[in-house]
Formats: sequence, structure tokens, C-alpha cells
Amino acid sequence: MIVHTFADGKKPVMVLIHGVLTPWQIWLPQINAFKDRYDIYAIALSAHTAEQASEYISVSSECDEIICYFDQRSIDEIDVMCGISLGGKIAYNIFKSERLKIRSLVLDGAPLIKCPSIAVGIMTKNYTSIIHSSKKRDARVIENFKKYFLPEKYLEEYLKIADLMTDSSIKNIVHSSFTEDKFDINIENTRILFIHGTKGNEILSKRSARLLKKHCKNTDVVCFKNDPHCYKAIYRPEEWIRTVENFLNEQ
Repeated sequence: MIVHTFADGKKPVMVLIHGVLTPWQIWLPQINAFKDRYDIYAIALSAHTAEQASEYISVSSECDEIICYFDQRSIDEIDVMCGISLGGKIAYNIFKSERLKIRSLVLDGAPLIKCPSIAVGIMTKNYTSIIHSSKKRDARVIENFKKYFLPEKYLEEYLKIADLMTDSSIKNIVHSSFTEDKFDINIENTRILFIHGTKGNEILSKRSARLLKKHCKNTDVVCFKNDPHCYKAIYRPEEWIRTVENFLNEQ
């Protein structure tokens, strides 16, 4: 894991956690929008560190590493923690641990519920295939990737990640992301925003949002109809930023 900092130590803290096979640079529009208001820490998760090879073990190990990072800097309160997809799963687990005080939690497409084992197997196979094809610079796969997963401006950073990604990391990412979580929490002082779309596998996000709202009464849910997974955060960041700003300004 590597933490990219945009901070002077004088402002409230915002933490940004990206999703699977996604470079931390997808947060650059959000960083530019919020850097005058917050000290920003953008996490590059294990197996997503373009500068050096690293292995992804589990959601819990990423949580521990992030919490230890802030403990070592005597930061025990996070004003805003944002996570998309896998990053949302990690952000939620940090919140649930109560090892850091989080005032506002923003989750986009976070998989917080168990997924059928057959689907986990399919996802593992698909992600592995994408990475293998990306290492070979397969034109069709890369073109589809740009169209459906990441804008072209992030392609170079993605390929750096793909070149270093191992099959074991992919397996660990998928399997640790879709284990069952018990919604047995009710932390009164944290406000939560859960964003999701309606296309593709967003049914999982929708169900996660519904359960979270049931168990954490301070949860707001925003649904972007006809959007695929994390579309606004990555392809229309100005709309995502506006949505999050409105949520934060309501405090």
C-alpha cells in the first residue's frame, strides 16, 4: 500500500480509496475539488501500486494497514472517508471496526453482502483473464476496458498496475470482498452516503445500500438510474463531487 498525500496538516482529513484494477489517479478531480477544504490522503491499495510490486492479501489486512498509517501520524479522526467498489468495502470495514473515528462515510458501489460462490468464481476468472490480456496488450480487451471500466486518460497507469498484478492477488481481492458481513452495527455519530447505479451488477450495491440504511439510521442513499458500477465517480466526477458536496454541506 502507498498513501499519496495532499495535505498541510491544518485541515480536516479526507481519505479516498479506489476500486479493483483502478489506479488511485481516478481521484484527481475529487482531489482538486476538495483540497482547499480538506487534507487529502489517496490510498493506492496493495497490488495497485504502480511504483512497485505488492501483494493483496485481504480486506482486513488493507484495513489494518490504513489504520496503522494514521495511528503512526497521530490522526485518530477522519472527517470524510470515501471508497468506491472494493475501496468502499474497505472503508466500511474501517468504519465498522471503530478503530478510527469517522464523521462522514461515502460509499459508492460497495459490496457489503455475500455473493454466491459461483459468481465469485466467475468474477475471479474474468478478472484474471482481463489482467492476462492486458499484460499482452490485447487490443480488443483494452478497448473494451476503456469503454466500460476506465477512461483512456487512466490507461497508462492501469497498465502499470496490470503488469505487476499476480493471479493470487486477484483471487484474494475477489474472495475477501464477497464474504458475508453481519449488519449488527448502529454507530450514531457517523453520517453515511451510499451511491449506486442500476445497471449490471449494481443489484448487489442496491441490496447493500438497503441493508445499511436499515441498520444505520443516518444513511442517505442516492441512486443514479441507468448508471453502471461507479460510473459517476469515474466518468462524470463533477456530478459525483456535486452529490458528495451536497451531502457534506447538510451536516
